[in-house]
Amino acid sequence: MNRDAKIFLTGHRGLVGSAILRRFQEMGYTNLITRTHAELDLTDQAATYQFFAEEKPEYVILAAAYVGGIVANNSYPADFIRINLQIETNSVHAAYENNCKRFMLLGSSCIYPKHAPQPMKEEHLLTGKLEPTNDAYAIAKIAGVLMCQAYYRQHGFESFCLMPTNLYGPGDNFDLETSHVMPAFIRKFHEAKLKKAPNVTIWGTGTPKREFLHVDDVASAVEFVMNEDGDKLREVAPDLIFNVGVGDDIAIKDLALQIKNLVGYDGDLVYDTSKPDGTPRKLMDVSRLHSLGWKHIIELDDGILETYEWFKNTSEARL
Repeated sequence: MNRDAKIFLTGHRGLVGSAILRRFQEMGYTNLITRTHAELDLTDQAATYQFFAEEKPEYVILAAAYVGGIVANNSYPADFIRINLQIETNSVHAAYENNCKRFMLLGSSCIYPKHAPQPMKEEHLLTGKLEPTNDAYAIAKIAGVLMCQAYYRQHGFESFCLMPTNLYGPGDNFDLETSHVMPAFIRKFHEAKLKKAPNVTIWGTGTPKREFLHVDDVASAVEFVMNEDGDKLREVAPDLIFNVGVGDDIAIKDLALQIKNLVGYDGDLVYDTSKPDGTPRKLMDVSRLHSLGWKHIIELDDGILETYEWFKNTSEARL
């Protein structure tokens, strides 16, 4: 992409979108288009089509999505499938209709089967049953992937799908009802330390393993793929899918201990085994992107420390 190319970045206020925006600004892109949800509701078909017809972006990065942790996914499945399907359907078709040069869909590792072989390869998609606690969100993202594949097959519309592993970093959601495990742990241990609570409760057994990728690394992967030669990308990924991760994972109980020690909380951990564990393991095979030359640079210890410092600096007033 030229540095003055017209690039529409959706979801620029979210965890992933804000990281992508920072990356592209730092790399000197000067024609970035953003819209808040109030300015453009991507679930509104007429508004989305009008926006694309007027702006005609050359490149589109779909980072906008309705997302949440295990509690939110399990509690509001109708919202997760409806909103995400609407966003994807409207955006892909509007981009195609207005001659977008390249479209990127950001998905999630939850598209893969609950008991997929580890590490999960892109070709494992649709080979087994999904994790039931977030199947509605996963189905919506799978539909987005299939839509990109279909538009390329039928229309030659150039699109690629990035499937990041569990993301974290500055700007994350720390609400205990809707957050993912990493920010939830950071907030729980921080507040427990302040309140001198005797223990912190961890959902499940603590045995599931998760892989964590800093949002600045996924932002670099987005820029990398958006700039790579299309034929080269399709040669490596004929299904148009690229996993984005670090290639290593950690047990939830070990993550809890790591954050507990970082925060300086000296109480006990209590495991509530009546709560679901979720998928036993979600380790990504990232050999496709590695073969093209991309690799993460932020290691977990450094990333957690940065995220915790950001949380403290932005949360002290309410705590």
